[in-house]
Amino acid sequence: MKNLLISLVLAMTFTNSAAQSLRPNYHYTPPNNWVNDPNGLVFLDGEYHLFYQYNPFGDKWGHMSWGHAVSKDLQKWETLPLALPEIQNLDGSTTMIFSGCVVVDSFNTSGFFAKGFKKGLVAIFTSHVSKPGQDLAQHQSLAYSSDKGRTWKYFDKNPVLDIGLTNFRDPNVIWFPSENKWIMSVVKPLEYIVQFYSSKDLKKWTFMSEFGKQGDTTKIWECPSLVRVPVENTNLSKWVLMLSSGHRQAGYLAMQYFVGDFDGKNFKSQKQNDVYYLDEGKDFYAAIPFYNLPKTQKNPIIIGWTNDWEYANDIPANDGYRGGFSVARKLALYNSGSGFKLKQQPIINSKIKTETLTLSKKYVLNSKFGEKTQNSYRLNLEIDLNTSQGFDLKMLKYDNQYLLLSYDISSNLLTLDRTKSGKVDFNKRFSSIESVKVSPKNNKLYLDILVDKSVVEVYVNSGEKVLTELVFPEKLETSEVFNFK
Repeated sequence: MKNLLISLVLAMTFTNSAAQSLRPNYHYTPPNNWVNDPNGLVFLDGEYHLFYQYNPFGDKWGHMSWGHAVSKDLQKWETLPLALPEIQNLDGSTTMIFSGCVVVDSFNTSGFFAKGFKKGLVAIFTSHVSKPGQDLAQHQSLAYSSDKGRTWKYFDKNPVLDIGLTNFRDPNVIWFPSENKWIMSVVKPLEYIVQFYSSKDLKKWTFMSEFGKQGDTTKIWECPSLVRVPVENTNLSKWVLMLSSGHRQAGYLAMQYFVGDFDGKNFKSQKQNDVYYLDEGKDFYAAIPFYNLPKTQKNPIIIGWTNDWEYANDIPANDGYRGGFSVARKLALYNSGSGFKLKQQPIINSKIKTETLTLSKKYVLNSKFGEKTQNSYRLNLEIDLNTSQGFDLKMLKYDNQYLLLSYDISSNLLTLDRTKSGKVDFNKRFSSIESVKVSPKNNKLYLDILVDKSVVEVYVNSGEKVLTELVFPEKLETSEVFNFK
């Protein structure tokens, strides 16, 4: 790829918000067109940057480029012009800009920036080269920006890492200060292997080690990231390796993670007797952490894509856009008794309309809260199960349509059923039921539920379990009905 100043400006169509019946209010979605993986999550000078896989020309996957949005609080996002467009090569091939990361090269290790400039951004991404009907190569390449991501130049000596494979992708890079080097996590997806490389300048990469062929190998591995996470209520921290891969239910997609130690060269996982999934729902994938967070922020923050490749191209294209993102989530580790596990807490505006309730056998909820908020709200529930066999919570209920969240105390199974949640017939794989084991705490279950028109996130017991699901209700004025069993 030749050195290229990117100055493409897209004509964006902004539709009337009143007509966007399924567009979330507090989850980011692009004004139009297709999106998938979040890329290049980075913080610089008071701005959080969200880059993402984007098709500038339509609402289905294709022409992969990087879209761009910024936020000052991780909740209200401003969409900016396209950041990294696909490249038409002189030999007739096309280079699509697949997933990757962005780092702040504050020491100018790359040499891309003026002497003393400490705010240079470098994007490390997979360059996917293809001709119609033929994938030619996947390798890792660079682009750089000196104006806070508004304009970019491709490195004129790309690619910087090529091992001769057509499936080798999704670089995620961190700075390892004790050895003054950059470390890249990148996957050989078909082999279920994460490789680790090191570099002093982001341009020349040296292979160090690899990790893999364990955990969930039912689907290819994608979008790796290595991040240090604090253990709550201690001074300890552990390394967490996150991956996009298979789901607890065969054929679907999810994210798994490994907790362990990293010495700057090798990652070693703690003993895990089962697969650790970040999210038990069907619609949380490709999440990566933000780089360069303020020093006051001790916990990593991630954002994921709210969709599943099993039906991603078929979900209703809400006013011309298809796909979006979760709210930002703060990560921490806790000691589960059988090893360290992740818990996740949503970062959400306190102004979101919230209903906070303590529910006991004496109290049965039949709320019109959804009717007042047009399906965009938050429920905080403390549910006392002392004299109960469990409960049913019907959300987004209108006539015989609803999203059912239920719990059975004899099996400790929490179940999320979207088979009657509205429009479900656009793809035979969409209508689904998820179940996960959850133990009450002192006979109580704590639920933090984010409902935002077409996406629902359920955080259980302070985020020890999370379920994220897309839904497509056919009415905006709904209710919540809660009953003990």
